[in-house]
Amino acid sequence: MTALVHISFERDRADILDRFKRSIRKMTEVMSAFYVTGQVDFVLLVTANDMEDYAHFTRCLTHENPDIKRLETMVVLDRVKAGFTLPMASIACW
Repeated sequence: MTALVHISFERDRADILDRFKRSIRKMTEVMSAFYVTGQVDFVLLVTANDMEDYAHFTRCLTHENPDIKRLETMVVLDRVKAGFTLPMASIACW
């Protein structure tokens, strides 16, 4: 299964953010991680074998990071497009 996970922190401190960045770099379930602006602090792209594995991942994530205020999960139902090619030419109309 694939999930997009939104993470929000209690406080916006550099040491908390740096510690979190270091920890998620080690997590094999985290395929991509983005430090973002807006309503949340991080967006993670996470994969797991099943819901039980995902539940274990979230328990570990929140127990190791007491500064997490909120964790929201969106389970991916269908991967409509996935790619890693950067647009090098001007963008054309569809």
